Amino acid sequence: MNFQTIPIIRIFDEDKAKEFYLDFLGMSLDWEHRFETNYPIYMQVSKGGLVFHLSEHSGDCSPGSKNFVKVSDLDTLFQEIASRPYRYCKPSIDQAPWGGRCFTVIDPFSNKILFSE
Repeated sequence: MNFQTIPIIRIFDEDKAKEFYLDFLGMSLDWEHRFETNYPIYMQVSKGGLVFHLSEHSGDCSPGSKNFVKVSDLDTLFQEIASRPYRYCKPSIDQAPWGGRCFTVIDPFSNKILFSE
């Protein structure tokens, strides 16, 4: 039996979400869905095996979530993300209380993604 967890992350603005997840984090837009024109968007973004669903639908999830993502090469990922000219988030690598290293990014909707080695 195999499992895959796909977090659903609450967003409030499609353009700001795409700027953060696609341009800053370097994820790809896999697909997007609206029931009709002028309805909330629901989309999937991914980078390698990391997959997020982003939803403007108010009943799907709460804003301000935190997702813990384990990575095998924290330094390379950090350099890739930190080199992009995104003015609203300037991450730094920290020593985690559990002994590893990590860095956190915060999207425009107060959702946190903690990348940990």
